[in-house]
Amino acid sequence: MNYFFRTILQKQFQLSNRQAKIVYRNFLSASKNPKTSRSTLWKRVSGQLRSCFHPGASSLVPMAGRNILPIYLSITCRFTEKYLPICAVFPRQTNIDSRTGENNVTVCLAKRELENPTTLHLFHGSSYCGEGRLKCPCISLSSSYETDSLQVLNVYVPFLLKNIINYYNEVAPTDLQLSADSYSSMFGIAAFSVIITYGAARSGSALFNELRNAVFARVAQYSIRSIARQIFLHLHSLDLSFHLSRQTGGMSKALDRGTRGMAFVQSALVFNVIPTAIEVGMVSGLLFVNCGPSFTFATLGCLSTYTIATLGITKWRTKFRHQMNQADNDASSRAIDSLINYETVKYFNNENFEADRYDFFLKKYEIAALKTSTSLALLNFAQNAIFSGGLVAVMCLAAAEIQKGTMNVGDLVLANTLLFQLSVPLNFLGSVYREIKQGLVDMQLMFSLLYLKSSITEKPNAPPLKVHAGNASISFRNVTFGYLPGQHILKGLNLDIPSGKKVAIVGSSGSGKSTIVRLLYRLFDPMDGEICVNGQKICDVQLESLRKMISVVPQDSVLFHDTVYYNIQYGNPTASKEEIFSVSRLANLHDSVIRFKNGYDTVVGERGLKLSGGEKQRVAIARALLKNAPIIVYDEATSSLDALTEENIMSSMRNAVQQRTSLFIAHRLATIIDADIIYVLENGKVIESGSHFELLAKPDSRYSDLWKSQHKYSEVVQPKQPNSHKHGSEHLHLKSFDNHRNDGCCRSGGGCKR
Repeated sequence: MNYFFRTILQKQFQLSNRQAKIVYRNFLSASKNPKTSRSTLWKRVSGQLRSCFHPGASSLVPMAGRNILPIYLSITCRFTEKYLPICAVFPRQTNIDSRTGENNVTVCLAKRELENPTTLHLFHGSSYCGEGRLKCPCISLSSSYETDSLQVLNVYVPFLLKNIINYYNEVAPTDLQLSADSYSSMFGIAAFSVIITYGAARSGSALFNELRNAVFARVAQYSIRSIARQIFLHLHSLDLSFHLSRQTGGMSKALDRGTRGMAFVQSALVFNVIPTAIEVGMVSGLLFVNCGPSFTFATLGCLSTYTIATLGITKWRTKFRHQMNQADNDASSRAIDSLINYETVKYFNNENFEADRYDFFLKKYEIAALKTSTSLALLNFAQNAIFSGGLVAVMCLAAAEIQKGTMNVGDLVLANTLLFQLSVPLNFLGSVYREIKQGLVDMQLMFSLLYLKSSITEKPNAPPLKVHAGNASISFRNVTFGYLPGQHILKGLNLDIPSGKKVAIVGSSGSGKSTIVRLLYRLFDPMDGEICVNGQKICDVQLESLRKMISVVPQDSVLFHDTVYYNIQYGNPTASKEEIFSVSRLANLHDSVIRFKNGYDTVVGERGLKLSGGEKQRVAIARALLKNAPIIVYDEATSSLDALTEENIMSSMRNAVQQRTSLFIAHRLATIIDADIIYVLENGKVIESGSHFELLAKPDSRYSDLWKSQHKYSEVVQPKQPNSHKHGSEHLHLKSFDNHRNDGCCRSGGGCKR
């Protein structure tokens, strides 16, 4: 075996006996000692044989050895004054032909490691974790190594193509005629091996490309998910004023484009920009070594002009993309706003009006999109014209060198293939640059959201709010607040809510009743004054602990586009089914839900539009009761209910709020006649306070006027013992003079007992 292999190297490759021994010894040691550093081995072999390498292949040796120590080994050797590529070169087994008695060598395209493909190192620097398994220490690093390997294979393919053409154009007609001569047969096998290697190189390039995509996908998707989650949390941390002024459709569109743009920018940099830069450098160097400096200068001049034109035109057309994005946001916002208010559109028969408004924004988008498409066509034409000019220049230089006899047809094919090979990534790089610019534009708005600061901030190392059901007093001290500068809604407000008591706040519309709830929940901070819970300033405690201690039934009960069960459970995600059914019964909701076709699994629609106003309000009440907080706030919680349902819920509420601090914001006074304290607001201040009967005892009081205006069709009969009212006792008898319900609880022809 030793003698046979060295003989092939000496005769077929014209190597000296010493060189042949070195090649055989190194490859043999590699097969026997898998711990030998492959990069060290490759450098040692290439250093000894560099004198017989083709210059182009020689320049590839260090790079290939460092990154892939290739799947196949190709050695370009000098033979009969021509460069003949063959696949070498590790003799796997020796067979003796029974007919001729001659030794036939089975040529392996790789080292012995390929005999078991499962143990092949795909990543430089990776290590084994047992037979057939890989452990990649860094996914991003592995992806970059695959990128390097891909570029090595890409630029090596043209050399194989050149050698194939030269071989069949010059060597085959004279030296490889079909005959029984074993010497010619060996070169025929070698030539076909090169063709197979050419196909293997192209397949290897595709393999590394797909491996790179698969490996990097995990990194890209995880980073997108992390940033999207961070922005989502940040949006929830912003104060209510931001969300009151935003447009949901435009923001949703901006976030969607931003995440897609971020994904594209990441993949473009890793898969296109960096690999193309590497390939341009390699091609320029190889053209300089193999073809001369004139080819390199022509190539670099073409690429420089291409880059300058691409950057200049793209910068000019970016403004059109900005205009298109803005028009897209406006159209999306208009469409979503119109669809959310579907019923309002129908009530006023304004379908055509809405369509015209939507079409106005679509027309603006159309104009901007046409400008974008036209400028894109100009850019594409400029890129193709510049690259075609560079290709013509390189071909002319190659033709001139062939006429001089300094180059052959294979060199022309090499230069042409190398430059053409750049056309694909460069052409794509132009679109990549455009998309990167667009991605950065799309990301600009998304990331600008992270720079928005909430006016509601938590002090560093703020302590949690310490409160429980038996000790949850609330006090407002000289509180001043307004949504707009100079327009104060609350003006020096002072009120106290004792722990465990039912307190009601009444007043005309716009007097600031719901604003008090927002300030207590710290959706806004007062301009002046302070708010305390159990003697602790709410601005000094943790926001999470404050909001955990307060349950709110809002005036406008908005539900998630999910099931009834989910919307109730939202008050306490860890609650059991029994607890959910229990609060549903307290809110007088259970019987209604079980009549639904899907019961608690019924989807309520966007914002709960599939439910009636009363059903939505009862879901909100059940959700607040499930939270089981020591402070409960009802902001006109029964305004959408009928008299019987309201009476049943109020009866349940009396039991639910016992021993808890409860605050009722009420418009219908009949719902709060059993309150321990009633505060009357007017022009942002408390003008009256007391129990229901104490306030009615003052004939000229504001509360008395409100009561009379709501019960002008009813006869008010005072109870015999006004000072003995308790939760669930008889408070007031209202006798209706007709069938009209004014106070929310009267039944036709009879009275109502609370």
